[in-house]
Amino acid sequence: MAHDLNCLTIAELEVLATERMDKQTRDYYNEGADGGSTVRENMSAYKKYRLRPRVLRNVSKVDSSVEVLGARNSVPFGVAPAAMQKLAHPDGELATARACKSKGIVMGLSSFSTTTLEDVRTASGNIPNILQLYLFENRQHSSKLIQRAKQAGYKAVVLTVDTPLLGRRNLEIRNQFHLPSHLKIANFADEDDIYASTWAGPRPSSAAFYEGDHRVLPAGPITFHSHGANPTLSWEEAIPWLKQEASPMQVWLKGIVTGEDAQLAVAHNVDGIIVSNHGGRQLDGTLATLDALPEIVAAVDRRIPVHIDGGIRHGADIFKALALGADFCWIGRPVLWGLAYDGQAGIELCLRLLSDEFRLCMGLMGVTKVSDISREYLCRMKRDGLLSRL
Repeated sequence: MAHDLNCLTIAELEVLATERMDKQTRDYYNEGADGGSTVRENMSAYKKYRLRPRVLRNVSKVDSSVEVLGARNSVPFGVAPAAMQKLAHPDGELATARACKSKGIVMGLSSFSTTTLEDVRTASGNIPNILQLYLFENRQHSSKLIQRAKQAGYKAVVLTVDTPLLGRRNLEIRNQFHLPSHLKIANFADEDDIYASTWAGPRPSSAAFYEGDHRVLPAGPITFHSHGANPTLSWEEAIPWLKQEASPMQVWLKGIVTGEDAQLAVAHNVDGIIVSNHGGRQLDGTLATLDALPEIVAAVDRRIPVHIDGGIRHGADIFKALALGADFCWIGRPVLWGLAYDGQAGIELCLRLLSDEFRLCMGLMGVTKVSDISREYLCRMKRDGLLSRL
């Protein structure tokens, strides 16, 4: 295929997307919590590692495919759930689904999508879908969504566990972020729950609160700002409820950054975890996901799959994550940049860049199968600037 000479890297794609998005959308997609240090460290963590290529190996046949969610994925990464994609392009999540289908890559869908989960599933064809999930305090809303996903054929629900409270995103506050009137949060529109979020101080008026000892549940339109956070969730209650409600779909947890919580996830019989800090959008100063990965891999000890997201900007980053023990990676912001740049074609460009870079990295590292990628292919840069074998 011919190259897009205007866009040969993910960094160039970000610049092109920035030119096409309005300020509110650009700030919403790219901002992190508070000072944004975790967003930056998610990316810089990959620079702490150097590759150790092996030579004189027959790499004439490189197979980058892996099995995930019972299907063969062309590369060891998928498209992460991201909310409100019609902000970036009129085709929104449908463009993403079609691009993933064309590239044989699994797609995750946000609960707060601007396209219904059923329409996305239809557009996805034979590729697997996962549904990112928040467990609302009013479980009825979550239960209805889970049953719809089950009926539509989603392979898994992925519970985001790092939002007991909402991180502080200053640009959202300053921009008075809201969804334009011609768009809606499609998965809740059948209940006349049209997205109408406005900022009125640090907490929307429809959010949950206490009257004495009585917990008053969120009311009004279902929005991320009013309903997404749920400080009442616990391992003992939420996970058994979700596993029973979602069966036979798999149940995964997204937002694990410590070995202790990884062990709890295994103990509560979840099907897999995604090492994630919400793209740096929740707690500024938390561990970069790549820095958290080795501890979690050791804690899980291959009992369940360990996936990772956050900060991946090149195919070599994917190789490094796999070498440190991840089974699979998820790509977030770069896909949104592709969508803003050129809709479905822009996402296909993003996926192609990362896929080509990863396959080239495999070949130049002397590796022909993803399963052969291991720690022996990495060195870590120490504080004194010297390299250390892993």
